[in-house]
Amino acid sequence: DMAVMNDPFEGGTHLPDVTLVAPVYIDGELLFYVANRAHHADVGGAAPGSMPLSSDIYQEGIIIPPVKLMERGVLREDILKLILSNVRTPEERKGDLEAQIAANRRGIVRIEETVKKYGKDTVLACVEEVMNYSERMARAFIKGIPDGDYSFEDYLEDVDGSLVLVRVRISVRDDEMVVDFSESAPQRKSFINAVRSITLSCVLYTLRCLLPEDVPTNQGLMRPVKVMTKKGTVVDAERPAALAAGNVETSQRIVDVIFGALSKALPDKIPAASQGTMNNLLIGNSSVPFVYYETIGGGSGACPDADGESAIHTHMTNTMNTPIEALEFSYPLMVTSYRVRKNSCGRGKFKGGEGIVRSVRLLTDATVTIISQRRITAPYGLSGGEPGRPGVNKIRVGGEEKIVGAFFSEHLPAGSEVIIETPGGGGYGSHEK
Repeated sequence: DMAVMNDPFEGGTHLPDVTLVAPVYIDGELLFYVANRAHHADVGGAAPGSMPLSSDIYQEGIIIPPVKLMERGVLREDILKLILSNVRTPEERKGDLEAQIAANRRGIVRIEETVKKYGKDTVLACVEEVMNYSERMARAFIKGIPDGDYSFEDYLEDVDGSLVLVRVRISVRDDEMVVDFSESAPQRKSFINAVRSITLSCVLYTLRCLLPEDVPTNQGLMRPVKVMTKKGTVVDAERPAALAAGNVETSQRIVDVIFGALSKALPDKIPAASQGTMNNLLIGNSSVPFVYYETIGGGSGACPDADGESAIHTHMTNTMNTPIEALEFSYPLMVTSYRVRKNSCGRGKFKGGEGIVRSVRLLTDATVTIISQRRITAPYGLSGGEPGRPGVNKIRVGGEEKIVGAFFSEHLPAGSEVIIETPGGGGYGSHEK
């Protein structure tokens, strides 16, 4: 059997992230699960790419509760048909789901081979020891943080231009840590809300970044950490909150405030803020079905002993550079500019990384959606370093250019151009004039 789901209120993140989970039985005994999660370019909803400027989750696409996609090794054609009937590019989605099924099957085979080679008892003992090892490393790191209470706050930009508070208080005592987000703003009517699982992932990510050695990522890392959130807030939203941007944008700000708080305890280890956004660009057309989705890099924050990197993806993103050749080969789009955004970094003893300028021209009519942050607020500097320069989004139609803010969604004619200028990273240390 394999279960499929994307419901963020049942363990997912946002609707485009579809998860497949399968049990692993050894001699009839359930010992493991394998799982994989893939971002699907479209799962229906109000706009191509399934990340519309929504006000509730029902506008964002098909919601899949945990249901069996595979049963006793046989594909559930009725469930597959239901999913594919709700998306703009069904053949792509079918291929993605088949790839996910194959990945889980490969995972099951690898586990079976490992158990056969080493024996069940040895494998289970090693699994437990790997988690215990990660826990010991996490506790050793936390013990090196001076005991105390550290807080930090920053802001998300909402669709209406208002600023939304994300606040954290971190308490460190010996080898344990409490990370409390309960003073963050109430959930919004827009789509910038995040569910608790995203907030937990952000805490795990920041801890993993700060550990001095390459430690396996598993639940052991979180055993000495208690994460506190308040239901109904922007970092722990409840149904039917819209969530499309929570996974991609709010997660960035959660990381920023965690690092900001810890910078007060570990000033020689924490970098200044990176660009703080994924600069999501979605372009699609339902009449001649295609959906293109990419995220665009920017500047990383300067470190206590080094400049930040330019034109790079940072923090809560698992995407990389989209080559121009691949984009233009597969879609009716033309990249007219792709370059480093000069003078976008925050100055300091060490300067932040520079952002990117990426311009895309439509070769057919299409709906364009931009979801971004740090267009009003700036990535913060540390220890006297200057903030990075905020990003800018522009649309050029018929030779007329306008700035459109952090969020945009509109059907545009062929020949229109989308120009994304991404933020630079914050600087570190006082700038020597």
